[in-house]
Amino acid sequence: MSDEFVLHAQSRADAGKGASRRLRRNQDLMPAIVYGGKSAPVNISIPHKDMLKATANEAFYSHIIELNIDGKAEDVIIKDLQRHPAKQRLLHADFLRIVKGQKITVNVPLHFINEDICVGVKMQGGNILHSATDIEVTVLPKDLPEYIEVDMAKVELGQQLHLSDIVLPEGVESVALSHGEEHDLPIAAISAPKGGSDDEDEAAAPSDDAGEDAADDKDGEEEKE
Repeated sequence: MSDEFVLHAQSRADAGKGASRRLRRNQDLMPAIVYGGKSAPVNISIPHKDMLKATANEAFYSHIIELNIDGKAEDVIIKDLQRHPAKQRLLHADFLRIVKGQKITVNVPLHFINEDICVGVKMQGGNILHSATDIEVTVLPKDLPEYIEVDMAKVELGQQLHLSDIVLPEGVESVALSHGEEHDLPIAAISAPKGGSDDEDEAAAPSDDAGEDAADDKDGEEEKE
């Protein structure tokens, strides 16, 4: 992998709504939890600006991260990230410890290539419709890909690509396909151009505290476990 991610965190003994909000509002820290492996779950805090910078990179979500907690490094992947619904604000993160030789389940981004020379678009006048942006896979940490390519060059008008059409790297297995052919979901298609336009209803803007309530509830539940 071309990118490397290193985050520095501090362990924290306090948890719950009040503690989490104080971290975010008074110290500009983001609450998080690390779990998995043979060690007990640990509540931590990470500088918000560091997380915001890291999460701006697509590779962060399918990459092994070096997480330094109180100066001790652990390899982890991110399993869940909660964002504020109205602000550019990260509320809470879950990290899973990496165990050498043990497979992990992670979502890997799909990169659709050769769309500019796609037969169904260039020669037949169709439009590309994406129905998936990532794929859930199981893989050993050493084989974790940063992204998986989907070649659109030879896809024709009216044709639909499914998970089974993806050429997976060696050692990578689709979680959905492991459950049977009925889970072979579509990922992209070439459709004929449509006329007219669709009107979309505007959703009401959520309150500033709406997202924090959900994240803080989760933080409190984790403390009880």
